[in-house]
Amino acid sequence: MQILGTILIGFLVGLVARFFMPGNNKLGIIFTTILGIIGAVVGTYIGQLLGWYAAGQPAGFIASVFGAMIVLFLARIFAK
Repeated sequence: MQILGTILIGFLVGLVARFFMPGNNKLGIIFTTILGIIGAVVGTYIGQLLGWYAAGQPAGFIASVFGAMIVLFLARIFAK
């Protein structure tokens, strides 16, 4: 059940990140979900570096969205 929850939250985070960073890309459901999951990981590490989260503590929804936006920005740069 935890894996399904991670996938669902990752999908929601990916959707919100794509909403705030629209573009001409045709991303599917799978890429959006992967974007959200990777964004949560990036948000966790950035939050730990800034002192927002303790070691082992997961990122919140907003930090996950910011992490996903960073990943989406980098993906667009490297896709060109």
